[in-house]
Amino acid sequence: MLDSKINKIIREVIDFPKKGISFKDITPLLMDKEISDKIISEFIKRVKHLKIDAIVGIESRGFLYGFLLANKLGVPFVPIRKSGKLPCKKLKYKYDLEYGSSEIEIHANDIKKDWNVLIHDDLLATGGTACAAAELIKMANANVVGFAFIVSLSYLNPYRRLKIYSNNIISLLDY
Repeated sequence: MLDSKINKIIREVIDFPKKGISFKDITPLLMDKEISDKIISEFIKRVKHLKIDAIVGIESRGFLYGFLLANKLGVPFVPIRKSGKLPCKKLKYKYDLEYGSSEIEIHANDIKKDWNVLIHDDLLATGGTACAAAELIKMANANVVGFAFIVSLSYLNPYRRLKIYSNNIISLLDY
């Protein structure tokens, strides 16, 4: 199964970025063309029933497979960046993290009104950043058609937060 292959390749880094955290590093996936092809194929299989007008990827690891997926589906890829990284008029959304707050932004004119947008990131933990991305899509007067993640930390129960925006939540591997 694809999930077991992904699990074997992902690198676990203990106590990163701080003590007590077990970081799931997707970097080894990027070095494996075969598994990367299978990841994109699996995402396509799981979203082909959705009408997707664009894919947004959350900085920075959401750019990697998000762009490939958008390219294969023939739809635009739009980056969601950390605050201060985009040069043009932008929409911003500030949200709370476990220890502080953060702000993300998107170019104001990149997402068109009423578009159906798929949000992609490499890993879903608490769902805070994915929900903030969904709020940006709503601010652009577009629709969140779903979420796609390589890995989810389901023991943190993030799906309940995302279901406010869409019931289409894809994760290729759950911990």
